[in-house]
Amino acid sequence: MASHLHAMRWVKRMRIVLLGPPGAGKGTQAASIAEVYGIPHISTGDIFRANIKGETELGKLAKSFIDAGKLVPDNVTIAIVEDRLKQKDAAKGFLMDGFPRTIPQAEKFDAMLSQAGTKLDVVINIYCPDEVIVRRMSGRRMCSCGRTYHVTGSPPKVEGRCDACGSALFIREDDKAETVMTRLKTYHEQTSPLVDYYRDKGLLVDVDGEKSIPETFEDVRKILDSLKG
Repeated sequence: MASHLHAMRWVKRMRIVLLGPPGAGKGTQAASIAEVYGIPHISTGDIFRANIKGETELGKLAKSFIDAGKLVPDNVTIAIVEDRLKQKDAAKGFLMDGFPRTIPQAEKFDAMLSQAGTKLDVVINIYCPDEVIVRRMSGRRMCSCGRTYHVTGSPPKVEGRCDACGSALFIREDDKAETVMTRLKTYHEQTSPLVDYYRDKGLLVDVDGEKSIPETFEDVRKILDSLKG
């Protein structure tokens, strides 16, 4: 027990980046890592939303690009991330989810960390074949009451109807097969080059995202515990 607590204290000081295509299970694994090891799960999407909601100067700037249907420029994204990492809870470590997304962002992130006198400890890449992701995401069904289902993994008792309230289930736009394929194409073009970028730096460790959620987390946990040195 004492050795495990020692491992948790050590991992709290780690700087981790989580990579993987949309639908590979990054969000689920990130939440488990944050809970077990006590480090903040930092999602750039959440940061953008918080800054926009708080009407910060960076939030207003980001919103101007988002409202125009444009990607938020790297310098704005980096500034928002840098501001988030200055908060007290990130002093002993962090888990980045959804950032960096491109090589230029990764290079600027490295420079930012170096300037702060720190660096990344590990990059965990959750890999999963495109066909598995499309099957997973396009099989999701939602209810307006908030319940979620999957046509094969966790189907409703009555096809197309919510078990809880009986309402008709629907497919989110993000989960439609054509939308998923578009998101995967963007990922392969812009983000997957980060796999080689971090592998060349000796930071990357692959994890099989086709396994069950508990099995994948066990693999992630072994990686983090093995680094406690």
